[in-house]
Amino acid sequence: MAPSKKSKKTKRESKKLKKSKSLSIVPVEPKAVESDWWDSFWHKNSSIPGSSVPSDEAEGFKYFFRVSRNTFEYICSLVRQDLVSRPPSGLINIEGRLLSVEKQVAIALRRLASGESQVSVGSAFGVGQSTVSQVTWRFIEALEERAKHHLKWPDSKRMEEIKFNFKASFGLLNCCGAIDATHIIMTLPAVETSGDWCDQENNYSMFLQGVVDNEMRFLDIVTGFPGGMTVSKLLKCSGFYKLCEAGERLNGNVRTLSEGVEIREYIVGGIGYPLLPWLITPSEGNDLSASTSDFNAMHGTARLLAVRAFSQLKGSWRILNKVMWRPDKRKLPSVILVCCLLHNIIIDSGDELHPDVALSCHHDSGYGEQCCKQADPLGRTMREILAKHLQHNKENSTKLITLP
Repeated sequence: MAPSKKSKKTKRESKKLKKSKSLSIVPVEPKAVESDWWDSFWHKNSSIPGSSVPSDEAEGFKYFFRVSRNTFEYICSLVRQDLVSRPPSGLINIEGRLLSVEKQVAIALRRLASGESQVSVGSAFGVGQSTVSQVTWRFIEALEERAKHHLKWPDSKRMEEIKFNFKASFGLLNCCGAIDATHIIMTLPAVETSGDWCDQENNYSMFLQGVVDNEMRFLDIVTGFPGGMTVSKLLKCSGFYKLCEAGERLNGNVRTLSEGVEIREYIVGGIGYPLLPWLITPSEGNDLSASTSDFNAMHGTARLLAVRAFSQLKGSWRILNKVMWRPDKRKLPSVILVCCLLHNIIIDSGDELHPDVALSCHHDSGYGEQCCKQADPLGRTMREILAKHLQHNKENSTKLITLP
């Protein structure tokens, strides 16, 4: 009996088996994870002619990535599981080795910190433009989910600490924070341009509003709205406004003065915001009383915390301070949020930024301050009580100084 012919299926299975055997003996070196990324990066980028890179490696690390090595490792620990669980298929360097989690985080941080093009960032790390794009977005998605606890509204205990510090530094009793807003400028495709996104300076931009504490830590942010809105409208569109109006925010302990008047919790903001019982703006006019002028001065100093926070945010993460080229408006809020999370992580970790990191100019350079005329009667009363209380404290301290 003639031997039976092998079926086509049997032949295919035989070929697969031979192929799998041949694959199993391929050396693993080309797939090894790159672990010495910092040494090669530092060697390549520390001595660029005309740059101001610090000669000390530890300071140089902060210069490039805005964070210390310890904080960098902490950030890696937050996103490691997400980056490992989604293997970086195709994300390899020019030597064929897979990018380590640390190198992926470094690429993303450098892209956000420098605001340089993906080509430029890729060149500094020896990877391609598409790799920078993939790595940066994966990092943003991971940190957005894993670092939520670094940006949250304070509990009652923490809020009492914030109020104590505002009182000690500015004399503002029961103050919980300062609020401000800034524009993130972007270039939109022609098909997406509209009047809503075109602001008063004829830029296409997205708004970012933030409330900060005494350490310039963001407690609440709102973004995703067109830069063509007014600051007051932005406030009223925010969840923060709705919570405050519903009595679910700024609803903590009330301070009762010796005269029996009460001071509720509030934040301070500029003239672009409406005067509300929980949002105190400065008094306007040319003929202000001494107590009102003193209050405006202290109010303005406290409000500068929010201004400085945005200058530090945009200075540290310069991707927010450069024109965003054709951004995806659905993804841009995530980029902004992650930069705010990184800003808070730096503060929470006790890192000190280089003095020249923050913007030397105003965070919204070129934009004039808007003026909102809305004033709630209860807000006016609150402002008058605060001004009188500040004046009373000033007079008492003067008497103590002049006593023999």
